[in-house]
Amino acid sequence: MRTTVGIIGAGPAGLLLARLLHGAGIDSVVLESRDRAYVERRQRAGILEQGTVDVLRAAGAGERMDREGLRHDGIELRFDRKRHRVDFPALTGGRSVMVYAQTEVCKDLIALQLEEGGPLLFEAEALAVEGADTDRPRVRFRHEGAEDVLECDYVVGCDGFWGVARKAIPAEATRVFERTYPFGWLGVLADVPPSHDELVYARHDRGFALLSMRSPSVSRLYLQVPEGTDAEAWGDEEIWAELERRFETADGWTLERGPITQKSVTPMRSFVHEPMRYGRLFLAGDAAHIVPPTGAKGLNLAVGDVVTFARALAHERRTGSADLLDAYSATCLGRVWQAERFSYDMTTLLHRAPDATPFEDRLQLARLERIAASRAAETDLAEAYTGFPFG
Repeated sequence: MRTTVGIIGAGPAGLLLARLLHGAGIDSVVLESRDRAYVERRQRAGILEQGTVDVLRAAGAGERMDREGLRHDGIELRFDRKRHRVDFPALTGGRSVMVYAQTEVCKDLIALQLEEGGPLLFEAEALAVEGADTDRPRVRFRHEGAEDVLECDYVVGCDGFWGVARKAIPAEATRVFERTYPFGWLGVLADVPPSHDELVYARHDRGFALLSMRSPSVSRLYLQVPEGTDAEAWGDEEIWAELERRFETADGWTLERGPITQKSVTPMRSFVHEPMRYGRLFLAGDAAHIVPPTGAKGLNLAVGDVVTFARALAHERRTGSADLLDAYSATCLGRVWQAERFSYDMTTLLHRAPDATPFEDRLQLARLERIAASRAAETDLAEAYTGFPFG
């Protein structure tokens, strides 16, 4: 089998890249180790930056998002029993975000790819990337019980942190930067309408809490918990009681309860692999970088990566110049590190470390008070949250 771009992974990054290449008249093949049902129900991020929304619309994948997604023009910060709303459009020249789950993005892109795009092979496990530093890289994969080879001009690894793409880059050619956090998020889905029409980020002496949503009738809520916590160790009543404590305000706001249908714990870590390119192998999304979810940046960074690659390859096809492809890693990493910085800032602003001192507690409150009182500080948060420019 031969193609111009071999894409490993049919998450939102790989699927969107295939769509963007199709629009530019460039052929591709997508290899996904899981079956379609798994990909379409894999729960991940749900906040789309303005740039991501614009790219999906331009790619013809925005119709259902615009119909069913929830546009949000701000977030609320809670601390010391006070509430402060950050107004995105007023601070960013009109930008906003969209609540639309990754599962739905994948469903939309899969339907388009199967209808209009190139081959999308489910249950096709990539085994190795070979010849990444040559003009003819190849992906060895297993599909329907037999091994096969996908010969490419380029390979893009959108196969996540545990995938094979990154392993094809020699260790001596890489640098890795990472940080783990001593806490995680206990996340629950609940069949109850959200208690607020925008996301609420709460800093509390007992730990962070987040009020989010999946739809007008389904709430998504999170609690900071110690690293290694077992989600099933928390009873439903205990979860609701703790959420109420951490979201408490001086004005009597109340949290609506409902049946909890799902529980899970998300670890918190930061990770960056440099470079994001080796020869004709390009890394995108979690294969190259991971951010703690506090800043809602993971999916959006992946979108920025594949947009950068698609633009660079289209430019090479149009002009014969590989300048943008050669700049891929540096271009992406500039955005990645800004997202890492913002995600770290949000995490340390809102979470209480297990060994936090009273001095550090007061510094957190001072930082939050500064955001609430300073338009400049508030604007910095709003610009970062709604998204850094692609490329």
